[in-house]
Amino acid sequence: MITYESFYTDAQKVLHKGHDSERLASIVIAANVAEFIQDEHRSFIESRDFFFLSSADADGMPTVSYKGGAPGFIHIINPKTLVFPNYDGNGMFLSVGNLNETAKVGMLFIDMETPHWVRLQGTATVSADDPEMSRCPGANMVIRVAVESCFLNCGRYIRKHQRIAAKNTSPTRRATSRSAPGSG
Repeated sequence: MITYESFYTDAQKVLHKGHDSERLASIVIAANVAEFIQDEHRSFIESRDFFFLSSADADGMPTVSYKGGAPGFIHIINPKTLVFPNYDGNGMFLSVGNLNETAKVGMLFIDMETPHWVRLQGTATVSADDPEMSRCPGANMVIRVAVESCFLNCGRYIRKHQRIAAKNTSPTRRATSRSAPGSG
């Protein structure tokens, strides 16, 4: 079970104390944070055509990557496991390299039209032999995430944006995955 003590770091708790937000931070954990993907978040996550993936290398240097594809490119296997494809775009492999070193990820699924967002944290593995590869034409690897926490975030400060059009190509429809969006 996720608790205030287990979820927040000592540095975060110092800030809570300094800003008199310990009670609020504790309530947020109790009301929003689960150790699995809740039913109400599943359809939202699987309907996204992009998300942001954060990772850090062995020295702690972070990076954030855009990952995109046709809705459904993120597949929830069960409430504790999701997978998504990796496409070779710019050839840097920053995220995948980080996952091979530290495995920890943060994922931000966002809809800026409503606004609505869900955060997910977990441990990732990368494989070119994962059974889910068959669902991901053009992918060079599949990233499987063991969910450690998943929670709704307040959308109060998200600036509303209007989608003009969906891109008419996605990595799953490309003849080559060389310049697929959401790679790296």
